[in-house]
Amino acid sequence: MGPKTFCKASIKYNRLLIFSIIRYATISTLLMDMAGDLGIMKIMKLDMDSRFDHQKLEPEIYKAWEKSGFFNPDNLVKKGIAKKSAGRFSMVLPPPNVTGVLHMGHAIVLTIEDIMTRFARMQGKKTLWLPGSDHAAIATQAKVEKILYKEKGQSRHDLGREEFLKLVEKFAADSHKTIVNQTRRMGASLDWSREAYTLDDQRNFAVRTAFKRMYDDGLIFRKDRVVNWDPKAQTTISDDEVVHTERKALLYTFKYSKDFPIAIATTRPETKLGDTAVAVHPSDKRYKKYVGKVYDVNFAGEKLQIKIIADKDIDPEFGTGALGVTPAHSMVDYEMSLRHNLPLKQVIDERARMTVGGEDIKDKKTIEAREVILEWLRKENLLEKTEEITQNISTAERTGGGVEPLPKLQWFVDVEKKFKIPKSSIRGIKSESDVTLKELMRTVVKNGQIKILPKRFEKEYFRWIDSLRPWCISRQIWFGHRIPVWYKENKMHVDMDAPKEKGWEQDPDTLDTWFSSSLWTFSTLGWPKQTKDLKEYHPTDVLETAYEILFFWVARMILMSTYLLGEIPFRTVYLHGLVRDEQGKKMSKSLGNSIDPVDMIELYGADAVRISLIIGAAPGSDSKTSEDKIRGYRNFTTKIWNASRFVLMSYDASLKTKPAYTAADKRNLKKLEDTKKRVAGYIEDFKFHRAAELIYQYFWHTFADKVIEQSKDRLRSGKEADRAAAQDVLMKILKESLKMLHPFMPYITESIWGKLPREKGESDMLMVEKC
Repeated sequence: MGPKTFCKASIKYNRLLIFSIIRYATISTLLMDMAGDLGIMKIMKLDMDSRFDHQKLEPEIYKAWEKSGFFNPDNLVKKGIAKKSAGRFSMVLPPPNVTGVLHMGHAIVLTIEDIMTRFARMQGKKTLWLPGSDHAAIATQAKVEKILYKEKGQSRHDLGREEFLKLVEKFAADSHKTIVNQTRRMGASLDWSREAYTLDDQRNFAVRTAFKRMYDDGLIFRKDRVVNWDPKAQTTISDDEVVHTERKALLYTFKYSKDFPIAIATTRPETKLGDTAVAVHPSDKRYKKYVGKVYDVNFAGEKLQIKIIADKDIDPEFGTGALGVTPAHSMVDYEMSLRHNLPLKQVIDERARMTVGGEDIKDKKTIEAREVILEWLRKENLLEKTEEITQNISTAERTGGGVEPLPKLQWFVDVEKKFKIPKSSIRGIKSESDVTLKELMRTVVKNGQIKILPKRFEKEYFRWIDSLRPWCISRQIWFGHRIPVWYKENKMHVDMDAPKEKGWEQDPDTLDTWFSSSLWTFSTLGWPKQTKDLKEYHPTDVLETAYEILFFWVARMILMSTYLLGEIPFRTVYLHGLVRDEQGKKMSKSLGNSIDPVDMIELYGADAVRISLIIGAAPGSDSKTSEDKIRGYRNFTTKIWNASRFVLMSYDASLKTKPAYTAADKRNLKKLEDTKKRVAGYIEDFKFHRAAELIYQYFWHTFADKVIEQSKDRLRSGKEADRAAAQDVLMKILKESLKMLHPFMPYITESIWGKLPREKGESDMLMVEKC
């Protein structure tokens, strides 16, 4: 350990030590004073430690939960916790990538989903929350390539596919162990016996099955099309993996040559070497006489043949109202070329370098070629205007590199091709009817079989479906599910397994990560086999995730489940917002404003982290967090412990007198029942923040500040019936409060529950106590 690391560790240790000493002294003094005032030290039969030592107790409690087997719904039935005929609750964990460690985004997912899971389990349901991890192909491979180059100065090609993949798999396995341990620290009650991995053998079998079935139905095809190419990762990426970043750019207005009749405007003059047309709006009178004509021009030394076409998608108000059409290097232009039967001319390669032009242009980077062409335009007096504009630049989500649209031979899923659905439980779509994948995706949300919360995101979902193009599913990377296609001379073999005869070579590409993760709700339950789990727990009840991956993942799961199973993957989609810093900025390492949830757990306990993430986090809305906020909710855990300890210290187990309840007791118990109903209602309506706020207010300001305070004189009373009523009401409210709090703050509530006296029928473990 170096001096900086040692100092950092020492500061952290001293901080914890001072924090613990002050808290211990304060709590001990307070409780001793309270107990002394009440004169109850002599009758005390039960006791609790003076403080909740989260660092010691949280790992012990989680170990006890796992040992009980109650994370597994099969055991809930076997041990009589849930009836065989009971309702069920099932949900899959959005699989975290095996590329890093737990962050606040993961923490809020685990908290929200654990609230739903624990609440359902305490309702007596057969409850399954299924864990897993995602191989995150591009991100994982890129990370290992970076490490390999930094440590050994080598590329993956130096090692070869087989040896490189061994490195990636080791990295993924090590990272998986880390994130699973951190997930446990959050208190997540996942059924680890059913843990899955998007790249394990069972998921690979499911992937190959899905690919073969879609290919046989004509939904998967191979074709040269313009795709999003990431020069940095050297692979294609889907439309949803493209991030549009707003930047300032220069818009240049010019003519191809002096005798060309129309001026065009573009921010990328270098791509104009690949133009095959100029498009104008059909109603634009300025250019009507030119439509249909073809011009041969010499543009910066490159011979072009430009056809003037009319297309209704052209905006007459933008630039000159005329668009230079570059079919090989623009998605929009490519679609236009299909409508007008235009040729494609590729002028940029996979390294983002020019493939045409003279010596001053060819093989240059695009940005360098731009300057050469601009100089030529100025020299030829063809540049008419230069102006600054704001433009959305396409960048790759995983690598941050600029995206180049390029024509490539790739594999695609056709979302608009009709196919016969053999079996359908989708309302409005009959078995054996002809449908498209788009229709399936649209129908299940429109007919209400799938609800998206908040509802405002349904509009975005439908807008995304309307603009959906063929989904490019092939990737030019090594880590991932290899495409189950083999080639030999001019023959192609598509099947689950390789041909038996020699001479066949498998397609070198792998499948888009989202292809495998889109099967997640049912591949994790055993599909394509018709397993007991699949029949019991699918469709799942809820899919909870961040709103930012509504299209990446949620929509594709709907696509795959409706196509392959003829049923929905889940009934409700609950979307949470981003966790931001206290100024409302997005957390990132580069900004230095990230908060490590594991560090916060070490300092303040998992319960404080969990409740701080939920309070103030409305569905679909971004929320703010900070260490101060988490520290503040640590005070709430202390309040829960102190109040519980007081009730336990006040409890005389030997008192057998029949309680004489007062009108105030009855009002307090009525308030308790009303609060329970409201908390349950909020949870069932997915208003977790409201439920957490209500139980916080009730426990602190009603129970601790009022009910406990008002009980002190009665607990000193010489009337046993009155004393019995007071302690009975306190114990009842405490127990019911712990039940309400447990889904939000499981560790401290479980610990306190274990110290309370039991009534007949009450469980030894709060996690499975009926709420």
